[in-house]
Amino acid sequence: MLKLTEEWDKVFPKSERVEHEKVTFHNRYGITLAADLYRPKGEGKFPAIAVCGPFGAVKEQSSGLYAQQMAERGFLTIAFDPSFTGESGGEPRYVASPDINTEDFSAAVDYLSCREDVDPEKIGIIGICGWGGMALNAAAMDTRIKATVASTMYDMSRVNANGYFDAADSEPARYQTKEALNRQRTLDYKNGSYALAGGVVDPLPDDAPFFVKDYYDYYKTKRGYHVRSLNSNLGWNKTSSLSFMNMPILRYSNEIRSAVLLIHGEKAHSCYFSKDAYAAMCKDSPYRQNKSLLLIPGAVHTDLYDRLDVIPFSRIEAFMREYLKA
Repeated sequence: MLKLTEEWDKVFPKSERVEHEKVTFHNRYGITLAADLYRPKGEGKFPAIAVCGPFGAVKEQSSGLYAQQMAERGFLTIAFDPSFTGESGGEPRYVASPDINTEDFSAAVDYLSCREDVDPEKIGIIGICGWGGMALNAAAMDTRIKATVASTMYDMSRVNANGYFDAADSEPARYQTKEALNRQRTLDYKNGSYALAGGVVDPLPDDAPFFVKDYYDYYKTKRGYHVRSLNSNLGWNKTSSLSFMNMPILRYSNEIRSAVLLIHGEKAHSCYFSKDAYAAMCKDSPYRQNKSLLLIPGAVHTDLYDRLDVIPFSRIEAFMREYLKA
């Protein structure tokens, strides 16, 4: 039985324009997930959206902000914590999985499809940062998803296997990483616990790259810090990246028939993920007509986490209305 926090503990103000409640649902692996539900006021069957991300965040941060904003625009939304994190279930804690975390999105669609106040033919998803890649992976598998937004997307398989900017894209480099991670597996088993990799570095070194400073500014300050956020605190299990190194998540992205909108900051260190994902989705695909890439001039990675003056919610709303026929 999950213990859910009832008080408002988000990093953004509560809207009086929508109704809010805590809900739970389960995935196919028997893990119970916790979510915040944001419901427009009124009656009837609503179009619905499931939101998750960023990678290492919780629903009280960016995903909740997206969900509340979209509920204000007439969509019933849920922002959920992925398996093994936040208020969701799953043991051991703080582990990520390309399979299970893709399944988490489909489990959210299961839940929404069975609500009496949701039109099951009008369900979309929004993935932020690392969950942008997971959202695309879910869209390639789950035909019930009619529209997908990936915002400031990371391809977690690519970055774990190749390093940032593909700087470690070689068999020797991968082998060295796998050797270290598998030594850690042995040590974890011997110790009976899982060592954590650490969240965003703190204190921040003077010579930290800009993108590290960018993360620090969100996760380690009043702007975005949350007590349950992995990135704000001690991070993922050190060995979490092993499965991503061996399992590409976007293998069949060019077979996604439903609509996809990728949004990225033009100045973000991570922008190459969305540019390349968009090109791969459209390459030799008869379904490229409903795929689009929106680059936000001057924006960096975390600008799309919480900056209401930067996140193109009107564009997201128009996209969802068009493809959910809302």
